[in-house]
Amino acid sequence: LMKESKPSGAQATASIRTDSGGGILRILVTGGAGFIGSHLVDKLLSLGHEVTIIDNLSAGTGEFLPPQAEFIQADIRDRKTLQDLFEKRKFDVVYHEAAQTMVPVSIKDPSYDADENIMGLLSVLECARATGVRKIIFSSSAAVYGDNPALPLKENEVPVPESFYGLTKWMTEKYLELYKKLYGLDYTILRYSNVYGPRQGANGEGGVIYIFATALACGKPITLFGDGSQTRDFISVHDIVAANVAALEKGSGEICNVSTETEISLNELAHEIVTLAGYDDSFIHYTEERKGDIHRSCLSNEKLKSLFGWKPSYNLNDGLKDTLSFFTQREKNTK
Repeated sequence: LMKESKPSGAQATASIRTDSGGGILRILVTGGAGFIGSHLVDKLLSLGHEVTIIDNLSAGTGEFLPPQAEFIQADIRDRKTLQDLFEKRKFDVVYHEAAQTMVPVSIKDPSYDADENIMGLLSVLECARATGVRKIIFSSSAAVYGDNPALPLKENEVPVPESFYGLTKWMTEKYLELYKKLYGLDYTILRYSNVYGPRQGANGEGGVIYIFATALACGKPITLFGDGSQTRDFISVHDIVAANVAALEKGSGEICNVSTETEISLNELAHEIVTLAGYDDSFIHYTEERKGDIHRSCLSNEKLKSLFGWKPSYNLNDGLKDTLSFFTQREKNTK
């Protein structure tokens, strides 16, 4: 069942469509009630674009839905609902953020992962090409690279994913390449490193910084899988949003990493975040390593800097403070 909320009067006034570069665009954000999607929606609205969100709220939450955006509560695999929406709105651009995002879930249930990430994608792509969408901007992942030691990884490395989540992200990239070749549907693919920030983790949509921050906000210890020597390249959601906005005009048919190009071990991360929360290293516990997790990850961001004129602007220490503050306040508000 499709649940629809209309844009406010102010937003409706701003939704005059212009077909020239730099004008107001009709934009669909799939998964727009989620962590990254909701931040992106806020930014697009602030730039004056007309934004529609489709989200089944399995990972996202209504808490992050701005009243200025049209909201459709539906699954992207519901082809009839999606077709009606695309035909009605005639979108210029689609940001495809909706996905099953958890590596352990993909390992446990590959069929579910593929259904969400591949069949959902095909619903979006078929509706997009049928209604003249100009461009798809896709959120891919460092997971496509697998455990490649050639760090920092550049976009021309051959993907060797080690989880079904990484595999479906890579397959989505290949679908986009063929849709452009066969049907002329333009795209930009953004391969995110490990994203963190406020709002992460609603309904289970969370990474390691979210898990650490929510535990510490409750005064609980944190747990590392394995010995903590694994490395990641953490990037603020605000820098991710900036890259996505730049992709409206740039990156035609390109794949670009979005990262800080800074490698940090989980041991270092754990020490820093427990210290910021006012605890010591006795709050860091260890358990057995998980299957499918990449041991080291760090992405080159030179291509994105060159093509987009983008650069990361949030350092990890400040980002961790903001994230801890968000979840600490959230914990207080629930009491």
